[in-house]
Amino acid sequence: MTPHLFSPIQIGPYRLSNRIVMAPLTRMRAPESIPTELMQRYYCQRASAGLIITEATPISTQGVGYPAIPGIYNDVQIKAWKKITEAVHSKGGRIFLQLWHVGRISHPDFHEGELPVAPSAIAPKGDAVTYKGMQPFVTPRALELEEIPSIVDQYRLAAKNALTAGFDGVEIHGANGYLLDQFLRDGSNQRTDNYGGSLENRCRLLLEVIVAVSKVWGVERVGVRLSPSGTFNDMSDSEPEKLFTYLLGQLNRFDLAYLHIVDALESDIRHGAKVVELSALRRAYLGTLITCGGYDSAKGNQVLVNELADAVAFGELYIANPDLVERFRINAPLNTPDPSTYYGGDEKGYTDYPFLNS
Repeated sequence: MTPHLFSPIQIGPYRLSNRIVMAPLTRMRAPESIPTELMQRYYCQRASAGLIITEATPISTQGVGYPAIPGIYNDVQIKAWKKITEAVHSKGGRIFLQLWHVGRISHPDFHEGELPVAPSAIAPKGDAVTYKGMQPFVTPRALELEEIPSIVDQYRLAAKNALTAGFDGVEIHGANGYLLDQFLRDGSNQRTDNYGGSLENRCRLLLEVIVAVSKVWGVERVGVRLSPSGTFNDMSDSEPEKLFTYLLGQLNRFDLAYLHIVDALESDIRHGAKVVELSALRRAYLGTLITCGGYDSAKGNQVLVNELADAVAFGELYIANPDLVERFRINAPLNTPDPSTYYGGDEKGYTDYPFLNS
């Protein structure tokens, strides 16, 4: 039978009731990096998604690069997240935590004056979002070879904390110009050691992180997110299709819960992206594939019908439509999101969007 958004799907050990995934959405509503009761309400409102993937969550203080972002590196955060996972489960939902290290997309203000870290000392173009407002990115410090095992360990400890917090699984954030993506791409990685140069070397850190996290969770409860065509955060690669088809071949060695691909966005194309077609990635990857990229329900269903993906993640539509599943089901009008409330603030533009029956 041809799959559609409302077909059930097996993701790792979980039988999901639909193929509508809530994409990770940074909302910057966690003062002092601690999840809040307001966040609990926000995620519970969206528990009808087949799967919720949380906002990107730093694995350590070193991994922080934005204000008011919830972490997963101390006991207070673990306990606060546990209230959220229990509440989502009480609504019948499934929720994975996205593990995040921003690398060079940070600022010394977050690190007591110390430089952010990266594969190479290459400053990205643009500005960092800080508590003092927008500030130009600085040139990061290149990680020493002997430091890299500590990065892997940060992911392992964060994965362990996520397990304690009651999540159903974790997604490793290897997309959007953050640390693992920085190691993958030759525009940001100019190392000459075992973590730079060849495709094998540039993919090494991500694969080591997958192994470490899988030892905590079991590989069947671990997802990975990649953005092969992404230009966000000043990212580029000389041969992205070659890089990512090689990497997906390596991922085939694992039986991951899923691979989550950010499809080429209009903004990527405007910024001169070398687009890697979803069809090429689908051919390269043998496991369960989730895709996202500004889709509506019609495009999401078409991707499934064309067998280019197994499930579809929705971002902006989930900001404004907590009952997105039901609205898609009956083809109801959608609420319009308010971009001025995307980042920071209170319940306005966060938990106050109306449900169909309200």
